[in-house]
Amino acid sequence: MSGSAPADRVFLGGAVYTVDPARPAAEAVAVAAGRIAAVGTDAELRGWIGPRTEVIELRGRTLLPGFQDSHVHPAFGGLQRLRCDLGDLHDPAEYLAAVRAYADQHPERDWIVGGGWSMGVFPGGVPTAAALDRVVGDRPVFLTNRDGHGAWVNSRAIELAGIDAATPDPVDGRIERDGDGRPTGALHEGAMDLVSRLAPEPTADEYRRGLLLGQAYLHSLGITGWQDAIVELGGRGLAPVFDLYRELDASGELTARVVGALWWDRHRGLEQLDELVAARDQTVDGRFRPTTVKIMQDGVCEDFTAAVLDPYLDGHGCPTDRRGLSFIPPALLNRAVPAIDRAGFQVHFHAIGERAVREALDAIAAARQANGMNDHRHHIAHIQVVHPDDLSRFGALGVVANAQPLWAVNEPQMTELTIPFLGPERSGWQYPFATLRRLGARLAFGSDWSVSSPNPLWEMHVAVNRLPAPADVGHQAASGSGEVFLPSERLDLPTSLHAFTMGSAYVNHLDDVTGSITCGKHADLIVLDRNLLEEPASAISSARVIRTEVGGRLVYHDDRALT
Repeated sequence: MSGSAPADRVFLGGAVYTVDPARPAAEAVAVAAGRIAAVGTDAELRGWIGPRTEVIELRGRTLLPGFQDSHVHPAFGGLQRLRCDLGDLHDPAEYLAAVRAYADQHPERDWIVGGGWSMGVFPGGVPTAAALDRVVGDRPVFLTNRDGHGAWVNSRAIELAGIDAATPDPVDGRIERDGDGRPTGALHEGAMDLVSRLAPEPTADEYRRGLLLGQAYLHSLGITGWQDAIVELGGRGLAPVFDLYRELDASGELTARVVGALWWDRHRGLEQLDELVAARDQTVDGRFRPTTVKIMQDGVCEDFTAAVLDPYLDGHGCPTDRRGLSFIPPALLNRAVPAIDRAGFQVHFHAIGERAVREALDAIAAARQANGMNDHRHHIAHIQVVHPDDLSRFGALGVVANAQPLWAVNEPQMTELTIPFLGPERSGWQYPFATLRRLGARLAFGSDWSVSSPNPLWEMHVAVNRLPAPADVGHQAASGSGEVFLPSERLDLPTSLHAFTMGSAYVNHLDDVTGSITCGKHADLIVLDRNLLEEPASAISSARVIRTEVGGRLVYHDDRALT
């Protein structure tokens, strides 16, 4: 049936995968005034074409709803690209060459700051100051690793920070040391602050350019919306991301749909809640909505800061005294989360270890008991290790499993720095995507970029295959055995697509207006260079996005691809 007026744009001849169970597949889509006006066959939609309608011949390529990333850091990812960026490199020699080149290109900079290195390429996951000293010895160097939970520093940085054998570990971190207690160049979690507080803060212009660069990069990968997992309100040592999003939204430069997760300061208590409420309530319109509170409950397994129930093992398989860190004591967490929930916020947890996951679930259960069920859509991100007793609690409590699937592979960070120290039984509890889904949990997918690639096609490849994406050169080069990682937890492609579209839209409270190609929803659309659902599972990561629209506005286009 034709519309009452011609459409602005009509896509014809496509493999349209709608993620709408009422009509899962179609050939054509009409867009008018930034909304989906019609979905159907080519014959049905030709009536929407008028003299000024743009007609795009898809020639069998896939048209999808825009991807949404449920856990990402665009400002930090973009900022890293503006600084000493190691994110696309894959071995220590490449890192050192890049640091030397960056230092040579920027003699005016008092500090060399950047990041993106991988723990998996270093013996024991620990780089040394001595290696950095050989390429930059006269200026301090501070380089965060890919997951943001550790830093690599040189001797000059250690000296300026006054760190020596007598320096105690902070309560929320650890200094890597030699046998005599002297710092060796790696700082974990809160220990990073000993050096980072001395480094120059990025300028407001650098943050602005970084966020715009990050947005453009995410659009090029088909991402039309996201949840920014760390939005601080500003101040010394805090990124001014909150104000920056508001400025870009007001100027029209924010083209994505963004939910901001306001950072919960683990060194403070419930008194900070009033500040977060005030920030949320002054930002009620536009594409940026700070309606979430982010709680980081633990660290990561590779440096033994993820909170676990039973002790980590040592290199010989014997129990140690390490059980990781619970950044917020459970008693306080069980008071904070009900208060945050009562204030109308969604809670976004970082929880890696099985103890942290349980503590997050317990806190949400406390909120349910205190306030009743509601539609805030609390979620737990990362969920690397989940105790079997807690798997069914996600569905029962209405908690979304916010997964970063790219990590669920056999590569050195897993096989050398994680599995030996978790032990065989607990290692089998990792990234239980299929089990969570089977037991009634909602799945949402995100990347945690700049921790890892934000490419949804690579991430879905891993979710489906539990093998590194062939197009992801770094993971492929490091993957070693080629063994499927816990194959029983593989998902099918439709489930993975749902997690990156409707699943993440649900987390962002945008599922009523985005996440599927449904009449009346925003025209947040992407075109792939092939028919994805006809590709073998082993080729998912080879597909690429060639067009991205947000609300019918073109935000990315490969000019060569549709000719």
